[in-house]
Amino acid sequence: MQTILTGVRANEEPTIGNFLGAYTPMINLAHEHATDSQINFFVPDLHSFTTPIDHDKLYDQIIKGIKYYIAAGLDINNPNVHIYRQSHVPAHSEMCWILDCFTPYGEASRMTQFKEKSTDADNTFVSVGLFNYPILMAADILLYDAKYIPLGEDQFQHLELARNIAIRVNNKFDQEIFTIPAPEKEQVKFMHLENGLRIRSLVDPTKKMSKSAKNEKSKISLNDNPKDAAKKIMSATTDSEGVIRFDMINQPGISNLLTIEALLNNRPIQDVIADWAGQTSYGDLKRKVAESVEHFLANFQERVAAISDEDVEKVLEKGEAYANEVANRKLHAVQKLVGLRK
Repeated sequence: MQTILTGVRANEEPTIGNFLGAYTPMINLAHEHATDSQINFFVPDLHSFTTPIDHDKLYDQIIKGIKYYIAAGLDINNPNVHIYRQSHVPAHSEMCWILDCFTPYGEASRMTQFKEKSTDADNTFVSVGLFNYPILMAADILLYDAKYIPLGEDQFQHLELARNIAIRVNNKFDQEIFTIPAPEKEQVKFMHLENGLRIRSLVDPTKKMSKSAKNEKSKISLNDNPKDAAKKIMSATTDSEGVIRFDMINQPGISNLLTIEALLNNRPIQDVIADWAGQTSYGDLKRKVAESVEHFLANFQERVAAISDEDVEKVLEKGEAYANEVANRKLHAVQKLVGLRK
């Protein structure tokens, strides 16, 4: 069976953009492929402190992140669905070191994410971990022979690095020890994201909604009070065009609201666009989207509250037993290949 692997960092509160752009597509893929694929949902907790965080909150954030997967509809009773923490599978760290030694410094130094985050004025401490985490990401993928890795477009460069490392090791030892992940275009087609999906900031809709944004009005977090979230929608930046059209270039704010409305109500975006075509009241559109957001958050938070820590621990116990078995088998094979074991 092929493996589909994905993960979301848990050190910051996810936004409705993360939910609609990452959680929902990933869980839809799980429902679609759980009969013919191994579905690995892992928490990349070792990645969490590549940038400064509050370490006292990290563990609780990890547990809550898993509850979000479950509350979003992931079928934890399916034997092909596995949830595990990266840090509880030691093979990830050991494989990372081996892959480090097959990664040229020049190739690693070209990663755009490192360049951007290391020059961010808010990031006063740039760690070696920030530089190295794309290779750890490669280990996350290659340990499980994952072919498809649902991820954001900002991670495609790291996916390409994982492909390069796998090809390099395979060629050096003349063995297909690693499965080569599918290339970017094939990944996008597999994820049904040919047209892209990015929920925008409510303050500056030319930018994506970011969970790390300092301006709380720019984002709707999954733990926001539903009524407060509705108010954020009502104050969202739009434009002075005076007519409702879906046009991400000239009317990104209005287009963003239409997108949120469609996704929250599981409706085709074209149907929602048709409902509002030619109308001129931005206030009416905002009120409708605010109502949808408030309803979604109230129901989602209720589902999260119904999941106990004990429920999560049972899921992790099963998932981490599976992950350790698979990852250790691959690690042992690679150790033999490079001369560490007989």
